[in-house]
Amino acid sequence: MEKEAGPGAAAMRLDDPWYEASGTVWGEPDGAGAVEADGRSQERDRSAAEIYLEVQDSPAFREVRRRYRRFVVPAAAAFLLWYLAYVVAATTAHDLMARPVAGALNVAMVAGLGQFLTTFLLTWAYARHARLHRDRAALELRWDTQEMTRGISR
Repeated sequence: MEKEAGPGAAAMRLDDPWYEASGTVWGEPDGAGAVEADGRSQERDRSAAEIYLEVQDSPAFREVRRRYRRFVVPAAAAFLLWYLAYVVAATTAHDLMARPVAGALNVAMVAGLGQFLTTFLLTWAYARHARLHRDRAALELRWDTQEMTRGISR
C-alpha cells in the first residue's frame, strides 16, 4: 500500500489488480445497473451476509460443492473400508497376516506399508482433482464475492 499526498493524505490506496475493476452486479451483464445516480453501486446497499448467501445459492457455488463431494465421499469411503479391512484382518486372520511374502516380509507388513502408500496416493489424487476440477471455479467465486463485498463495513 502507498499513501496518497494531499488533502486526503489519510486515505490509503490498495495495490490490488482488482481495485480498478468495473463494479458489475452478480449475475448481470457488464454495466447493467452497476452504478446508481448518486455514484454508489447497488451492491453497497446489501450486507455482506446477504451477498454470501446469494453466492451460496448460486449455481456456480453448487457446482463447486458437487464436484468436491463427488470426489471426497467415494474416496473417503474406499479408504475407510481399506483401513478397516486391514485392522479386521490383523486382529482376526493371524495365519493370513503372518504368511511370508519375501524373506522376513509378511502379508501384514505389506498391507501396513500399503496403508502409507494409499495415504500418499489419495493425497496426490485429491490435490490433482482440486487443481483440475475445482480451484479455478472456486477462485472465480472468491474474486466475484470480494468484488461484491468491497467497501462494505463488516
